[in-house]
Amino acid sequence: MAAGHRPVSGKNPSAGPSFTKESGVWNVVSTTAVLRNTVTDADGDKSNLTFEVWTLDADGKPKSQVKLTDENPYGVLVSDFVASGKTAQVAVEYGRLKPGVEYAFRTSAFDGSLYETSWSPWAKFRISPYVTFPAPQSSSTIDPVSQEPRTVIRSEPGTAMAGRDIQANVRQTCSPVGTQGNKLCIKFRSPTSSEKKVEASPRVASDDLVPWCANKDYGYDYMNRTEVCLKDIGAADLIFLSSGKDDPPIGTASFYFEQRIKAYPTKGESGSDFAEFDQQLVVTPHHIDSALQGVNLYWKLGADCGSCDTSQVKWKSYSGGTDDGHFAPGEEGANAAQTANSTTKWTNTGKETIDLSWAVDATVDVGEAMTVSADFGGSGSPESRELAPRCDDVFKGSAPGCVMQGFDPVYTVDTNLYPAAGAYYWLMQQKMPGRPGTGDEPLHYLGPDTTVTNPSGKPWTSKDSRATVCPSTWTAHPADSSLGTPSCDEFAMASTHESGGFPGGPNQVTDGDECAQLFAGNAGSDFGIFADTRTSQDSPSWEKCGRATIPREQNSGAFHKFPAPEWRMLDNDAVYISNPGFEHCLNADTTCAWRKVG
Repeated sequence: MAAGHRPVSGKNPSAGPSFTKESGVWNVVSTTAVLRNTVTDADGDKSNLTFEVWTLDADGKPKSQVKLTDENPYGVLVSDFVASGKTAQVAVEYGRLKPGVEYAFRTSAFDGSLYETSWSPWAKFRISPYVTFPAPQSSSTIDPVSQEPRTVIRSEPGTAMAGRDIQANVRQTCSPVGTQGNKLCIKFRSPTSSEKKVEASPRVASDDLVPWCANKDYGYDYMNRTEVCLKDIGAADLIFLSSGKDDPPIGTASFYFEQRIKAYPTKGESGSDFAEFDQQLVVTPHHIDSALQGVNLYWKLGADCGSCDTSQVKWKSYSGGTDDGHFAPGEEGANAAQTANSTTKWTNTGKETIDLSWAVDATVDVGEAMTVSADFGGSGSPESRELAPRCDDVFKGSAPGCVMQGFDPVYTVDTNLYPAAGAYYWLMQQKMPGRPGTGDEPLHYLGPDTTVTNPSGKPWTSKDSRATVCPSTWTAHPADSSLGTPSCDEFAMASTHESGGFPGGPNQVTDGDECAQLFAGNAGSDFGIFADTRTSQDSPSWEKCGRATIPREQNSGAFHKFPAPEWRMLDNDAVYISNPGFEHCLNADTTCAWRKVG
């Protein structure tokens, strides 16, 4: 029998999840609000708590009681009995409370014999989703697979070039001294403003292997998944020196160099039956002393390839006709520019990353024959290989092709057409450690060439990963019918190594219940992403993965173009995920509201 002391409610009731306050109001991120308070009994008896929820008037004072259940005539929820000093809680079922409305609740205790004769202090709360979004837009200008060229820092720029700060690190290489005591030197430097102006000529864009390269800033190198634009090679002075130490040069010539690489993902683009990539050197003469009589340039290409057929270099003139790499005095400016061109066909099988190297030899027509060589570097250090093309014939039923594997593509979720899915992915990126798919934390594709196998011995696929996180036994959270048919959506995607279902991956779980549980639901005037408290009434665990009830059309549509065929994604290739309709929000500490893009 209970003793004569009445149980007492705690003085600090709380609401969640996430059990955090803002301006004195508990922020609840689930439509199934969890209400909590402690309860004590001086006699040590177990006690429960009765919970009342009220709406508020314009002054923020309790106005009308909300009916939380039909199981008793008072419309209140009663917790289980808990030990003295512990926390009692109840969960308000879906549909009883409205998002965006501010409520207040209070508790009163009962120990099985005696009732508390008063109520706890009021605690205010509001249901606010992590993210809000509207219904899908009818149209969108977002291209999920479009790739903007990005700058790249070369890890192997070559000994002839000074790198980024070329003016402060001028480098010169010279030929051996000839029998007449003369030598030929080449010195690289930053282009002058007049040289840059000439290079901005429309001619460069008209027959450029990589047309967009002409409009890029000088002093930087750029690339995308299929093309490379090297504009940080700089200008070079060719200097013919006499035997006298203090004698002035016999003659000089100056040139401006740029370089291009273009890989073809399919044979239809190159016109070849083989995987192919092309290379181009753009040379613009700016001055050639008549004393030199003429300058000859030779582009030397190297490729570390198991089975490649590289064509001989072919020079073309400004007019598009055949040329020979010879520049005579008076041939200056864009009209005298020449391009050196070469095609490499990959005839191997499987997949291969091909290391490249480049150099330019120069001779002058005057005096004895002597050659100076300028090392233009290569496609990257063994650790980086940022400019090395990769060719493969891995995709069955598809022609072989090549890409620039050093470029990690960005897949842009169309948050205009699929706002619920984009909101969920953005939220997971913000909450998970490292913000996967952003910054320095790319996701890694589960490719057709994976060596991981499923229990039947076949290559592991996204269906195998999905079966762990979204098994057939999963049931959808109740949601507004206007959102459409619900479905199970996981993050990171099942097509990546970061999926919770990928064996040996960084986020591997044994069951999707270990993921953060979320759902898309009605948020009043719009929709939102909420915590799903059916498996846990605590705040979601963001450590490994997410599992959410998302409209099926948005779930399947958000990544329907991933990966783009022209990316030729193989196993463990890095990829980033952009959700542009939400990226104006700095974090997920407060509700992020969708914005239309375009």
